[in-house]
Amino acid sequence: MGSEMCIRDRSKAVTDLTDVSDIADNVMPSIVAITNMSEKQVSTWYGYTASQPQESCGSGIIVSQDDQYIYVATNNHVVSGAQSITVQFSDDSTVAAEVKGTDAGSDLAVVAVPISDISADTLSTIKVATLGNSDDLSVGQAAVAIGNALGYGQSVTTGVISALNREVSVENEDGSTTTNELIQTDAAINPGNSGGALLNAKGEVIGISSVKYSDTSVEGMGYAIPINTASPTVSYTHLTLP
Repeated sequence: MGSEMCIRDRSKAVTDLTDVSDIADNVMPSIVAITNMSEKQVSTWYGYTASQPQESCGSGIIVSQDDQYIYVATNNHVVSGAQSITVQFSDDSTVAAEVKGTDAGSDLAVVAVPISDISADTLSTIKVATLGNSDDLSVGQAAVAIGNALGYGQSVTTGVISALNREVSVENEDGSTTTNELIQTDAAINPGNSGGALLNAKGEVIGISSVKYSDTSVEGMGYAIPINTASPTVSYTHLTLP
C-alpha cells in the first residue's frame, strides 16, 4: 500500500493528445499560408532557355504587429527567389506581402503584411502567436504541428518531441551545406508545413517547422527550429534586408 502511494506521488501526468481542438482553435488565427510566385529557368525542345512561372507554398506564424504591419516568421526557403508573396489568413482572405528580411544560414525569414491592406473583419480574427520556451523541452513531451500541408490549407498533426539538438544538414541553392541544431518530432511535417508552428500542450510556439527527412524506409522524422534560436532573428537582429 505504501509503495503504491509512493509510485503515484512520483508519477507525472500524461497529456491527453486525443483532442487538441482547443489548441487548434486558439492557434490557427496566428498561422498563415504563404504562396511564393517565382520563375524557373527551363530548357526548350530547341535548346533554348526560357522562364516559366512557378508556384510554391509554405506556412508562417504571426509573431508581432505595429502600426503599419503584421509580421510573419517563416523559413527562408519558403520565400527564396520570390517575385511576389501572398499571405492567406485563417479566414481565407489573401493579401500581398513583402519580404522584410532573411537569414539563409538559419533558414529564417520575416514577411511583412501592410495593415492597411487587411480588412477590419480579418484583423478582428487574427492574432499574434504566443511564444514558448524551447529550452524547457524534454524528450517525450507532447507536440502539435499546424501548417499549410501540401498547400491545402491549415491542418493539424500531433506527436511528441522525439529528440533535441539534432544536427541536421541541408544543401543550399548555391550548393553549400548548412548545419543547424533542431528539434526532432514525429508529428507529421509535410511539404507546405515549412514555416509553420510546432507547439507544446499549452499551445505555445516552441519551434518553426523546417525540414522533413524523406526516404522510403523512414517515417516520423520531422524537424523544427527551436523558438529560442529563432527569436533573435525574427526580432530583426540578424536579418539581411532585401
